[in-house]
Amino acid sequence: MFVFDRSRQSRIGMAEAILCEGKTVETLNHIVAEVARDHSPLLFTRLDPAQFRLLDSTISQSLDYDAVSRTAFLNGACPPLKFGRVAVVTGGSSDRLLALEVCRTLDFLGIQKLLVEDVGVAAIWRVQERMAEINRHEVVVVVAGMEGALASVVGGLSPRPIVALPSSVGYGVAEGGRVALNSMLASCAPGITVVNIDNGYGAACAAFRIIQSINPEIHAEKK
Repeated sequence: MFVFDRSRQSRIGMAEAILCEGKTVETLNHIVAEVARDHSPLLFTRLDPAQFRLLDSTISQSLDYDAVSRTAFLNGACPPLKFGRVAVVTGGSSDRLLALEVCRTLDFLGIQKLLVEDVGVAAIWRVQERMAEINRHEVVVVVAGMEGALASVVGGLSPRPIVALPSSVGYGVAEGGRVALNSMLASCAPGITVVNIDNGYGAACAAFRIIQSINPEIHAEKK
């Protein structure tokens, strides 16, 4: 049974999202049909292309679906915020799919973003060349697998809030993202926020909360 959280937007400023992984097609059809009548923006994450193809045609046509990031919007995206941008930085091109989940979630939440790809520490000059551009953003999301060292490097070069996203990209001892997660948690760069392995949605939401807390628009409305 699905219970739509209609007050989430007013409660925390963030529209509801649905994790599609593990849900039946029948359940997803029911969710879309119910929320479509409500006209509230809704984000679907981990919506596999095979799941999407099995949805009722009238349901699938109502979704703004991106197969690469496995995300879909129903009833459009949230109103854009005029203040606050996020830089999404990846260690390698293998982290692209996860970074795109971050980017699509930010799009849904109305946050401007910049994607900076393939600037891992194996050739550290790559990220050094982009730091001035990265630092023009209010929040930085760092996506990295293997040993996850990029989060520490960016955390030592940028004064911005850093959200570290460990990727499961890797093999051997780095397989499954555990090494990247532990490396980010143990980082010597102070103040880094770390989310769960492959949790692109969670990383984007962490960035959104930071943007929301410093957004002059929102504070003006509360006065």
